[in-house]
Amino acid sequence: MVFNLVVNIIGIVVFIAIAYLFSKQKHAINWRSVGVMLVLEVLLAWFLTGSQIGVDAVKAAADGFTWLVNVSYDGIAFALASWVNVKSMDFVTSSLLPILLIVPLFDILTYIGVLPWIIKWVGRGLAYITGQPKFESFFVVEMMFLGNTEALAVSQLQLKQMKAQRNLTIAMMSMSCVTASILGAYIKMMPGQFILTAVPMNVLNAAIIAAILNPVDVKPEEDTIAKISGSAAVEETTETTETSGSEELAHEQVKEAKPAREPFFSFLGDSILGAGRLILIIAANVIAFVALAKLIDKLLGLINSNLSLENIFGVIMFPFAWLLGFNPSDAFQMASYMGTKLVTNEFVVMGEVTSKINDYAPHFRAVLTVFLTSFANFSTIGMIIGAFKGIVSREKNDLISRNVGYMLLSGILVSLLSAGVVGLFVW
Repeated sequence: MVFNLVVNIIGIVVFIAIAYLFSKQKHAINWRSVGVMLVLEVLLAWFLTGSQIGVDAVKAAADGFTWLVNVSYDGIAFALASWVNVKSMDFVTSSLLPILLIVPLFDILTYIGVLPWIIKWVGRGLAYITGQPKFESFFVVEMMFLGNTEALAVSQLQLKQMKAQRNLTIAMMSMSCVTASILGAYIKMMPGQFILTAVPMNVLNAAIIAAILNPVDVKPEEDTIAKISGSAAVEETTETTETSGSEELAHEQVKEAKPAREPFFSFLGDSILGAGRLILIIAANVIAFVALAKLIDKLLGLINSNLSLENIFGVIMFPFAWLLGFNPSDAFQMASYMGTKLVTNEFVVMGEVTSKINDYAPHFRAVLTVFLTSFANFSTIGMIIGAFKGIVSREKNDLISRNVGYMLLSGILVSLLSAGVVGLFVW
């Protein structure tokens, strides 16, 4: 165990070194801010996995999500009793249909202003502690609750005003989030304690990796913060000691852009329909990716009976998996799961391991769960570029499109760093 722990620590250093190696402006990296975030992250990982208070808090939160999911089964059973009242529910019923309750619930919290208030003050607190720009700090917290495309949508006025290089930072951060409303589905398949631990870890690591890969000098007059109000998205500049004429104009434009508040039941109906579309999107992606993976395995088998996607991914990702503190055989298995997740999505791997996750050693279970808890995969790149295309100018969108490799690298490094730091405290 001591040797594996040392390797795990070395792995964390290596992941940060890789980010530095590919940094666009090595001389501009704010190492003080990066160091503060790393210390904060290690303390948070210890608190959530190594202290009794933190473990109990995460367990209580996981139990809360489980309770919500169980409540949702009452609604599902009313319409589809034969899907619920069975010995073992299928993936769609057990994990996806509860989204019909959880998504509207989070949207209601947004509508009444609870989530916007939490996001604003947590984002400001993170900016104050870490020294990162206010909007970037706000955005990573926003993603923790809303997801990547939703967070981009409610921040669109500010994204239009920011310079292209900062838009690229936001795009890179967008690779490493999960939507709070989908956590119930994850918790039905993987250990809830590590699912909920991964969420704040990804927030910090998205800021760390972006600050190293793409450091941007943000002047005081550019340091703005977003504010969402109910179902309406608006942007406001933060208060400064001096206000320029352009800032006053931007503020007036924001006031004019604020739409009327949508009636509650119209808002709720749209939320429910959106949840239904999300279920269909996830189900379609899982079915298609699993089928495509099986087809590729069949074709590879025609070349060599031992050739498969799992083995290919195992070879490619093996060094990174080994650096997470595993012996060679476990590292190869972990690497195959990691590669499959990146090429397909987290649901494909979760569905494969859910029946045996509790049979794995604690370290393997924690590292795998944390690594899987993000949207970092190839399909997410398309979603993010599509979202930016509908928001910013062509010039800004072209810069993001030219840096797809950086977006994918950012997502992978954030997942590795989160898994590595959590793995330090779970053996």
